[in-house]
Amino acid sequence: MSIRGVLNAAALAKVESDLAATDELLEKGYPGDSGARQPIHTAYVPADRFTPELPAAWGAAALAAAGGVSGLETLAGKLGLSQPGELAALVAAKLGSEPIEDLRLDFEDGYGDRGDEAEDAAAVAAAEQVAKAVAAGVAPPFIGIRFKCFEAPTRGRGLRTLDLFVSTLARAGDLPQGLVLTLPKVTTIAQVKAMVFICEQLEAAHGLPAGRLRFEVQMETPQLILAADGTVPSAALIHAGAGRVSSLHYGTYDYSASLGIAAAYQSMEHPAADYAKNVMQVAIAGTGVHMSDGSTNILPLGDPEQVQAAWALHARLVRRHLERGIYQGWDLHENQLATRYLATYAFYREGFAAAAVRLRNYVHRIESAIMDEPATAKALANFIRRGLVCGALTAEEITSQAEISLTTLEAIALARATQTEDSNA
Repeated sequence: MSIRGVLNAAALAKVESDLAATDELLEKGYPGDSGARQPIHTAYVPADRFTPELPAAWGAAALAAAGGVSGLETLAGKLGLSQPGELAALVAAKLGSEPIEDLRLDFEDGYGDRGDEAEDAAAVAAAEQVAKAVAAGVAPPFIGIRFKCFEAPTRGRGLRTLDLFVSTLARAGDLPQGLVLTLPKVTTIAQVKAMVFICEQLEAAHGLPAGRLRFEVQMETPQLILAADGTVPSAALIHAGAGRVSSLHYGTYDYSASLGIAAAYQSMEHPAADYAKNVMQVAIAGTGVHMSDGSTNILPLGDPEQVQAAWALHARLVRRHLERGIYQGWDLHENQLATRYLATYAFYREGFAAAAVRLRNYVHRIESAIMDEPATAKALANFIRRGLVCGALTAEEITSQAEISLTTLEAIALARATQTEDSNA
């Protein structure tokens, strides 16, 4: 007996027409991961302190503070991390080759108000130093400035610093590939739209391609989590940013203070912080926009007990945000680099063996006790890919244990949801 459907071409055409706007929204507003590298941290320094030698100096200072390779191994052991010897060797190599992945020259809280003449000179000098670092091949992969916010008292100063910095860089030659601009203390979508306008003006003035200038938004106010009209601006601002918003960054202390949380309890792991970051995480899902956790102000300085306690806290907080799917955080001092890399590398190395087996089984259709779906395979591939990019894993380990090529890994990690499903059909 033949079975015939009842839906005709007219019904399909009606559905296609009704869902055209949805298709466009998904295509343009939720394009998925572009594959662009996300740094595992952002280091902050006052803008006038940057020189091309700073990244290497931070790496050397971090290694010395830990006590060299053997000290890193001892520290890893004290932190309860597995494979301390392997971790120490990998982290020491990282501190020597790429100690800072993302560096922000700060003209906001870390710089303060030093008067217009001083800040004008500092903005030009910072750009000149960045251009020198890029030309010498010693700049971090990502580098840029945080300028003062768009609130009325600092708006003009922030825009002037941004203008002087970008204009000086543009006149020096091609902009750095990893140029990052940070818009702090955002309260409304209108401020994001204003930043889009400023980027357009700077691009036009310097003959830059449209869309060349992108920026990250620092979430430090409750108004980005819940607006006066009950909406969630942290989601809407991504789409209002016209493709220019690259990342959302959580600002631990300004946000906590704005909620009236006592200073002693302001922390990256306060329930209020987790709520804000959960909202941000949902807002960026599928958009290709990255997200960063904030910082701890407990620094590894002082007597040995204080240093060890601060390292233990920092390592735990790094691990905590990684486990929650937030793959970037802030570092405020060179001594934090040791625990940033130890904790991050341990996260990827401890989870690698199981992830490799599951991905191998999925790709080669090997029956096992865990039946992974395409979405989970994508997550497994992304986990391994992130470990590779930051230096925690090697290409040889991946191809050997997962039994797949790096090309296959990349394809699974970056596939859109429907493509992933089709590829394993």
